[in-house]
Amino acid sequence: MSECACGGGHHSGGGGPFSEGRELVDFVAQAHGGGLRDAPIPSGSLETQCQGCGASFTLQTFVGACPECGGIHAVAPPRSGDAANIQFAGAGYSLP
Repeated sequence: MSECACGGGHHSGGGGPFSEGRELVDFVAQAHGGGLRDAPIPSGSLETQCQGCGASFTLQTFVGACPECGGIHAVAPPRSGDAANIQFAGAGYSLP
């Protein structure tokens, strides 16, 4: 395991808080034993558009789904202050 920059300690596997796309979504969803997945974004929710269908929605936790199409999006803790850092896992992705 190695120390990561998410501010929470050690993680195994690939990816990291500065990954992109599906790799970032996988990383955040599995970080800290999955505990980060449903944690509220400390700086507040982020208004965004689904990168799959284009619908507007609010990302309130580090990992969330578009209410229109179910597309999974995530943002890593050190980058959660800006909606531009939200990453999309891609069409057909489901959480592990």
